[in-house]
Amino acid sequence: MNHLLTILGPTACGKTTFAAQLAYDIDGEIVSADSRQVYRGMDIGTGKDLADYHVKGKDIPYHLIDIAEAGTRYNVYEWQQGFLSAYQSIVERGKTPILCGGTGMYIESVVKGYEFDGRSFPAFDALIVGLEISRDLRREKISKRLRARLEEGMVDEVRGLLDRGVSSERLIRYGLEYKYVTLYLLGQLQYEEMVSLLEIAIHQFAKRQMTWFRGMEERRGIKIHWLSTDLSVEERIEKVKELWQKLIA
Repeated sequence: MNHLLTILGPTACGKTTFAAQLAYDIDGEIVSADSRQVYRGMDIGTGKDLADYHVKGKDIPYHLIDIAEAGTRYNVYEWQQGFLSAYQSIVERGKTPILCGGTGMYIESVVKGYEFDGRSFPAFDALIVGLEISRDLRREKISKRLRARLEEGMVDEVRGLLDRGVSSERLIRYGLEYKYVTLYLLGQLQYEEMVSLLEIAIHQFAKRQMTWFRGMEERRGIKIHWLSTDLSVEERIEKVKELWQKLIA
C-alpha cells in the first residue's frame, strides 16, 4: 500500500509554511496540490511564496510548481499523472512525500483514485491533516495578504503576462487575482473597485474550499484530522508525526 501524508486547508491558513517545516522535521519533500501554481510566471497572484521552502538553512524540495506555460490549459488528469511521477521519485530517494494544497479536486483525485478514460490509478492510504483557522482570522489574513501582494507588484506581474501574449480571456478564466487585475488593466474597473471586488472574491473562494473539505468528510467518507490554531507549530508537527507513525506502522 502507498502511504500519503497530506496537508490541506483554505487559502491563507499557512499550509505551505507548515508543510515545509514538517518536511524539514521528517526529511520530506512537498508535492503541490494547487491548480494555478503549476503555471510559470504566475507567482505573486498564486502565492507561490517559494521562500517558505527554505527552512533553517535548508531548501525543501518541491514538485508540480512551474511546470506549465501561463496561458495554456492544465487539467486534473495531467496533474494526477505528475503527482504519481513525483511521488515515486520521492519514495525511491527514501524521502517522505507530503501533498500540500487547497485544490480539493486534485487531492481527491489521488486519495479516491479517480480513473480517467478507464485508466486505473494506484490506491493510497492517506493521512489527511487540515489546518483550522477561524473565520475572522482567515478574513484578516486574506485582506492583509492581498495588500502585500499588490505592493509586491501583482499588477505588474499580470501586465507582464499580457505583454508576453497571454490572452486576457485566459487570464480572466484563471480567476481571482488574474481575473480582477486583468479587468483593471483593460480599463473595466477602477483600482479601488478592483481591490474591493477581489477581496470579496477571495473570501468567497475560501468559503467554497471549506465547503469542499466538508463534503470530503460528510459525503465522500474521507477522514480529515483538523489541527486547532490553539496548538503551536511544534505541537502540530508532533501531532502529525504521531498520526503518521500509526498509519505506516
